[in-house]
Amino acid sequence: MKKLVFLILSFNLIGCDLFNTREAEPPEAPRSDYQTAFTPEILISNFINSLKDKDIENYLSCLADSSFTEKVFIFSPSSEALSQFPALGENWGKRNESQYLSNLKAKISEDVPIILSLSNTSTSVHGDSLTYIASYSLSTQINDDTYPSVYQGEMILELIRDSRFVWSIYLWRDIKGTNFPSWSELKGRSY
Repeated sequence: MKKLVFLILSFNLIGCDLFNTREAEPPEAPRSDYQTAFTPEILISNFINSLKDKDIENYLSCLADSSFTEKVFIFSPSSEALSQFPALGENWGKRNESQYLSNLKAKISEDVPIILSLSNTSTSVHGDSLTYIASYSLSTQINDDTYPSVYQGEMILELIRDSRFVWSIYLWRDIKGTNFPSWSELKGRSY
């Protein structure tokens, strides 16, 4: 009997914190405003926000995933950039996008966003696909004086709704503007 009482008292002393709540741990990363792209508008918003946050995973989620569609993501660079950076023409796909953005992210201070502004937008629907055209201005402060801080041009995005009914970009054509380097040139420099 003494042993039983001793065991019960020992258990109470040892396990007294057993049912107490603990402090919540802080999140490892900031909360993302990424949403499942059930509309083209959400896709474009995700695309802009993934750049602002320099979130490579969210950025790549905006590009077609061959697991859910027959389309494979392809980037078609501006002709000026292609002549300077031949690697841009070698079937540039998601792996290249990931590498370019990782390299670029490493050259930008953590608290500095990449700002993408779109204007003169137009869309054309083709069943389960859509063409999205916009003038763009991409700006950021890169910790390398050889990089310009502003890139401008026109983007033509071909969007597809995949088997999950999620929109993604499967073809991205870049056209250089007049006074600034194109996004293709930023990709070529950062790859």
